[in-house]
Amino acid sequence: MRQIYPFTAIAGQDEMKLALILSAIDASIGGVLIFGDRGTGKSTAVRGLAGLLPPMRVVSGCRYHCDPRADRAACDEECRARASQGRLKSEYIPVPVVDLPLGATEDRVVGALDLERALSTGEKVFEAGLLARANRGFLYIDEVNLLEDHLVDLLLDVAASGENVVEREGLSVRHPARFVLIGSGNPEEGELRPQLLDRFGLSVDVNTPEDIETRVEVVRRRDRFERDPNSFVDEYHQEEEEMRKRIISARKRLKSIKTPDEQLAKAAELCIGVGTDGLRGELTLLRAARALAALEGRRSVKDEHLRRVAPCALRHRLRRNPLDEGSSTVRIDRTVEELFGA
Repeated sequence: MRQIYPFTAIAGQDEMKLALILSAIDASIGGVLIFGDRGTGKSTAVRGLAGLLPPMRVVSGCRYHCDPRADRAACDEECRARASQGRLKSEYIPVPVVDLPLGATEDRVVGALDLERALSTGEKVFEAGLLARANRGFLYIDEVNLLEDHLVDLLLDVAASGENVVEREGLSVRHPARFVLIGSGNPEEGELRPQLLDRFGLSVDVNTPEDIETRVEVVRRRDRFERDPNSFVDEYHQEEEEMRKRIISARKRLKSIKTPDEQLAKAAELCIGVGTDGLRGELTLLRAARALAALEGRRSVKDEHLRRVAPCALRHRLRRNPLDEGSSTVRIDRTVEELFGA
């Protein structure tokens, strides 16, 4: 079995790691967009997070990983047939992390008619696609800014509805498709379409470390992992377990986290101050701050939580200001300092 580089072994890139953890705690945040240089650990972090998360409970044999405790656990004909006979069993599986390749066809993404069965038996059977496999998990798109426009439109529709609808070749299929969208890319290779950019809850900029100490530590850890993966993974086993327990506890605590009106007002004031479009900025800011409070074991959202998540929640939502030469992060930091103090 191929070992996955441990999430807690990633040196530096603290904002990226925090954004991924917050999205794992609360899927409603809307996923993470990671933009930065090549070779900065973007895909390593995503795959490491998948190995870190606790297994999830699903209906046995369900192609869509439905939750047996949900109201609509029977999501397709096979599930409904088993449920009607009282045979809806469950099992635990690893949280799925599904790669969406840039060259993927629409049929592979949404699913299509199983041609082999259609030709051999004459049956019209739906062959589930990548969106079905990603349900209740993560859909990861590397080089997301190079994704073809028709796939972008498709993802926007599914992300908005939480369902994948396929009507073609005599098939009419509707199945759940709720996933955490993770995208990564290099900004030098092109910008992301504004409609898709806005769908990401958090946005993170990652850069190659400039200090020698961090660079040396990154290279040292990676070299040790490649030379002896099993030993390296064992070394970080305890840290992985501790982080896994923190995520589980934060998920349980999330619903009880209070958001005082004072923090709601400050979130709105912050979004007005930096000039965000729409109200999605406030919602994401509050959800991320609440997830951070849950991770830290706090009972309510505080100013410190809003301060920490503001850059990644808002930097990709700012209107362009030709009179302000500062980057989006600089503008946010400046507004946060004015609102909360140095």
